[in-house]
Amino acid sequence: MQAYCVKCKTKVEVKNPQDITMKNGRPAVTGTCPTCGTKVFKIKSKND
Repeated sequence: MQAYCVKCKTKVEVKNPQDITMKNGRPAVTGTCPTCGTKVFKIKSKND
């Protein structure tokens, strides 16, 4: 899974991805950027 890293300003492959559910019930993935270690986040569609 790829997510956008705001610090690197590029799309990166998520390191240690974890599936989570947000408060509003939407699925998402959170993890870290392999380059800089910043937390990255990606909202998934309901079909994923």
